[in-house]
Amino acid sequence: MVKINGNELRTGYVIEHNEGLWNVVKVEHVKPGKGGAFAQVELRNLRTGSKLNERFRSADRVERARLEQKDQQYLYNDGDFLVFMDTETFEQVYLKSNLLEDRRPFLQEGMKVSIEFYGSEALSLTLPQKVTCQVAETEPVITGQTAANSFKPAMLDNGLRILVPPFIDVGDQVIVNTETGEYQERA
Repeated sequence: MVKINGNELRTGYVIEHNEGLWNVVKVEHVKPGKGGAFAQVELRNLRTGSKLNERFRSADRVERARLEQKDQQYLYNDGDFLVFMDTETFEQVYLKSNLLEDRRPFLQEGMKVSIEFYGSEALSLTLPQKVTCQVAETEPVITGQTAANSFKPAMLDNGLRILVPPFIDVGDQVIVNTETGEYQERA
């Protein structure tokens, strides 16, 4: 592990702190009128999901953890766990299903994802930025509505509700951004 100064922390870093692995969610550099500057950091524990707010001064030394990323293929949902397979060694990896939170519906069988490992322990996963979904239901087009830049609600095959342009019909394939959950384009 690499030791860095407290003011070098950035969003997305993984650090070892208080005998745990923490993901840096938010960093705000504060320079009060009296006293030294510090970084106000919001952390999320990668193992338990708990959150913590800490102050780090530039003199504080923090250990930055190195995570290894491996491409995995999603196989199936096994109750509380999601099962993935390493495409090179065919070993299976189990991750808690609550790890994805609101992005869980975007996970599709056979999808390739990137899983971050600390040693042999799987900690987090990254979905592709865009996925293709099918429109299961939507309202019919209203005449004259296509002239304005408007959207209508639609239900996708994975159960998510999004807004789509008026020209999208039931059965159409659309590309959705997994980070924002918004319509990107027609597939």
